[in-house]
Amino acid sequence: MEALIGAAQAPADVIKDSDQARFATDVLEASKKQPVLVDFWAPWCGPCKQLTPALEKVVKAAGCKVKLVKINVDQNKELAQQLRIQSIPVVYGFRDGRPVDGFVGAQPESQIRAFVERLLGAGAHVDEDPIDAALAEAKAALEARDAGTATAIYGQILAHDPKNAKAIAGLARARAIAGDAAQARKYIDAVPKESANDPDVAAARSAVELAEKGKAAAGKTGELEARLASDPADHQARFDLAMAKYAQ
Repeated sequence: MEALIGAAQAPADVIKDSDQARFATDVLEASKKQPVLVDFWAPWCGPCKQLTPALEKVVKAAGCKVKLVKINVDQNKELAQQLRIQSIPVVYGFRDGRPVDGFVGAQPESQIRAFVERLLGAGAHVDEDPIDAALAEAKAALEARDAGTATAIYGQILAHDPKNAKAIAGLARARAIAGDAAQARKYIDAVPKESANDPDVAAARSAVELAEKGKAAAGKTGELEARLASDPADHQARFDLAMAKYAQ
């Protein structure tokens, strides 16, 4: 797994911002050497904010096989008109000095990867992002309740990407599974606020809350069993007992 996360990163000039004055050099001339993706975006465009990071991830995973050039249409209106850009985000793929493919609107990473592979030509393959591969491996460990393996993988991810919300949330779930509710709470509280609605973060938060409730009830197992024995309809006692056993 270390080899996956430690894979070589694409050079900095593989992704760049450009404008009308540099378009011929950055796109037309550059595409005669290798394919170039051109991302037309604007700061006010919500879908652009989803698409651009996904484009960058796929291009980085492709190494030096393809370049990404980003054009702010608000600052390059004449160029946008010349290329007949009517809505954004829009992405054009250039080869040999001319556009050969494109798409409009935000796309999932899998579709962007397929688009890049088409642009690169027959037999081309863009590997999955190594961080994503490691996250999937760690999540599988969590589902198997293997807290140790999950913790180790998430730790390596955070060594390369310290702000990765999925990894931080994953550590919270791992500590909850291990019975360390206090540390789990510290991790889940450290997740950036902008990632609060991420499904993995939400799942981790629920796991932490269950672990905390279980820990609070853990010392009352005998009392709760006695309550249930005297009143089988005591649903609160049944719930609290389940939480206590979950924490064990």
